[in-house]
Amino acid sequence: MIKYQVSQFLIYGAFCIAFLFVVFQGYRIWQYKKLKAVVLNNAIRKVVLNRLAPNKMSKGKHWLKFSVFTLAIYALFIALANPQIGTALQTVKREGIDIVFAIDVSKSMLAEDIAPNRIEKAKRIVSEVINNLASDRVGIIAYAGGAFPQLPITTDYAAAKMFLQSMNTDMLSSQGTAIGGAINLASQYFDDDQQTNRVLLLISDGEDHAGAIENQVLQNAFENNIQIFTIGIGEEKGAPIPIKKNGVLQSFKKDGEGQVVISKLNPSILQEIALRTNGAYISGNNTEEVVAEIGSIIDKIDKTEFEAKEFASYKDQFQWLIGIALVLLVIDSLMLERKTSWIKKLNLFNEKR
Repeated sequence: MIKYQVSQFLIYGAFCIAFLFVVFQGYRIWQYKKLKAVVLNNAIRKVVLNRLAPNKMSKGKHWLKFSVFTLAIYALFIALANPQIGTALQTVKREGIDIVFAIDVSKSMLAEDIAPNRIEKAKRIVSEVINNLASDRVGIIAYAGGAFPQLPITTDYAAAKMFLQSMNTDMLSSQGTAIGGAINLASQYFDDDQQTNRVLLLISDGEDHAGAIENQVLQNAFENNIQIFTIGIGEEKGAPIPIKKNGVLQSFKKDGEGQVVISKLNPSILQEIALRTNGAYISGNNTEEVVAEIGSIIDKIDKTEFEAKEFASYKDQFQWLIGIALVLLVIDSLMLERKTSWIKKLNLFNEKR
C-alpha cells in the first residue's frame, strides 16, 4: 500500500507544471513574433533561418525537451510528498465503536431547500464526522426503495470517503425511502464476535418511506444494542425536486396529475426511530452543529478493544524520485533543439539535399 506523507505537494506540483506550460507557450509566441518582425517575407525568412541555423531547428524537439524538464520537476514534487510503501500487513489493537452511516439516496434528496441540496449536505456531514474520528470503525449503506451495502465495517477512512463521494440519487433504480430495509441491513454489518458498541447514523428527509416500519425491525435493533441516531435533512415547508441535465435545470418532478411535487422533511418518523432505540433525533440543517453534537454523543459511548488489519513498516521511497528527476535533468541538458545529425543522415523520408 502506498501513502504520501505530505500529499499537498502533489497539488503544488500540478500547479507548477501548469504555470511552466503557460510561461513556455508565451515564450514560444514571443520568439515567433520577434522573428516575424525582423523578416516579413515567408520565403526570405526560410532562407535566413537556413543560413543562421544550418542544422535546422526541429519543430517538435522543443516540446520533447519541455516534457522531459517538467517530468523532472514533477518527480521532485512527488519526492517532496514523500511516498511510502507499507511492507507488511499486521494485526493491531484499537479501541472504539462501530458506526454505520445509512444515507438516503432517493430522488427527494435532490431538493434544494438545503444548499446545495439535501444529498450533498448529507455527504458533507458524514465526511466531517469521519474526519473527527480517531480509531472507530465505519461502514456505509445507501438506501432508497431498497438498501444496498456500500462499504463494510472498516478502519480505512480514506476508502470510506471515496465511496461516500461516489454516492448519488441514480445509484438505486427503486425509489422511495425504505428505512426499515436500511436498519435490517445495518444489523448485519456488526460483528457479534467483537462486542463493540454499535451506532447507526441514519440520514434522511424521512419522506416517502415504504410503508410503516415494522415494530420487529426496531425491536431487533434494540435487542442487538444498536443505537440509532437519526439526522433530518431538509425543511418542513419543503421544496420542488429539480430535474437537471448536465447541471442545467430542465424542469421539476411532477405527479400523475401534472402538479409539481413538493418534497417536505418528515421528522416524525425519524424521531420515533431514535426514541425507540435509545438514540436521538438531530436536525441536519447546520453542519457544524450536527458534527459537534454527533462528536459529543460518540465521546460519551464506551470504547471497546478490537483487532484491525493495518499496513505497517512504511518505508520512504523519495530517493528513487530524486534519482529519476536528476537523470531527466541530465537528459534535458544534453538534448539540443536542432535536428539530430545522425537521424538527418539516414534520410528516412528521401529528402533532397
